[in-house]
Amino acid sequence: MENKTIHCLVIPFPAHGHINPMLQFSKLIQNEGVKVTLVTPLSYYKNLPKLPSSITVETISDGFDQSGLTLPKSFKHYLNQFWEVGSESLAYLINNLNGRSNNHVDCVIYDSFMPWCLDVAKRFGIIGAAFLTQNLAMNSIYYHVHMGKLKPPFAEQVISLPALPQLLHRDMPSFYFTYEQDPTFLDLVVAQFSNIEKADWILCNSFFELEKEVGDWTMKIWSNFRTIGPSIPNTFLDKKIKDDEDYGVSEFKSEESVEWLNNKAKRSVVYVSFGSLGALNEEQIEEVAQCLKDCGSYFLWVVKTSEETKLPKDFEKKSENGLVVAWCPQLKVLAHEAIGCFVTHCGWNSTLEALSLGVPVVAMPLWSDQGINAKLMVDVWKVGIRASVDEKEIVRKETLKSCISEIMESDKSKEIMNNVMQWKNLAARAVGEDGSSYKNMIEFVNSLFHHSTIN
Repeated sequence: MENKTIHCLVIPFPAHGHINPMLQFSKLIQNEGVKVTLVTPLSYYKNLPKLPSSITVETISDGFDQSGLTLPKSFKHYLNQFWEVGSESLAYLINNLNGRSNNHVDCVIYDSFMPWCLDVAKRFGIIGAAFLTQNLAMNSIYYHVHMGKLKPPFAEQVISLPALPQLLHRDMPSFYFTYEQDPTFLDLVVAQFSNIEKADWILCNSFFELEKEVGDWTMKIWSNFRTIGPSIPNTFLDKKIKDDEDYGVSEFKSEESVEWLNNKAKRSVVYVSFGSLGALNEEQIEEVAQCLKDCGSYFLWVVKTSEETKLPKDFEKKSENGLVVAWCPQLKVLAHEAIGCFVTHCGWNSTLEALSLGVPVVAMPLWSDQGINAKLMVDVWKVGIRASVDEKEIVRKETLKSCISEIMESDKSKEIMNNVMQWKNLAARAVGEDGSSYKNMIEFVNSLFHHSTIN
């Protein structure tokens, strides 16, 4: 590659589930000689515990820099303010960087949840690359809403879309069913496509082999679309980047859970986690607790500090049978040979991690895109079982116990395990030399260098 330095601004939406995959992609392109500056709102940066030392950080304003003094009235208020203030703040930052030696901005890689970043990039004549943090299936659904071909609320019991399996109501994003009460979330995710045709590149945190049919369909709509995932730390895939064992933004470094797992037999432990944003009500937590107490397997359960009070009074946090922690290094846990099953909310990052590390799942989707992720894992990729809910939307202890037993002990578990190991191999191959995601990443980087030489 040419000697000229290429400088990319990487701008994630300020939430852990968005910053992690974009940070990971940043490490990959840095490894290919691209200079990366991560851009985040000052209000979010103040609460970011740590970032990889190789990543330079700049901040912009979201209108709430004095956090604690001026708080948004609602999520919609925050988004409106961020859009308005953020656009000008980002333009000011680019101007400022362009005025410094060796800091001229060549490309803006922006989270597709913030389409206004592309408008700013185009004002400066800079390459704009949209980064989709959800899977192709989910993006296809939101695109159809954007195009007016799918309108909430749904009258149909079954939804049929090109290149996707037939979807039931329970598989659809939760924002459809709350749209009439509050359109904010659906408007946010659909707005990703408001100006995406102006993007020079559209990158997606998935891998082609995982979603071939919808991948081919998407390429017909956007010829500049590429899959570059799974965007998880490299140590767990092809080890191209030395010592890349975590995303680099966690405030915790406790190894208690890994040490506890070290004393357990292979595939003997049920790992339970509902993500950083997922919240269970007290009744659901009670059912999960009773199931884990009675299921006969060891368990490791992540219960956020804010939810600890919902645990049953007599439930021990540390026993012969199980361990309850406020946080654990999820990738190291999933990679541990003692883990036999992952009870998950089916967030996209957790889904990719389970597939990439070869862990079968019990799917308990809560909201957002998690219903379709569960549908794909169970019915398409066949790497787990979905726990059914009752009329109160609660997964009862006997239901959960039966699902865990099927993954850990039944004849079906061998078939599920074979499937999940195939996906694990395909994920590693996708990011390895000559893999589909690796080639796409190199094509993207080469295009940046090529563009800089002709300008």
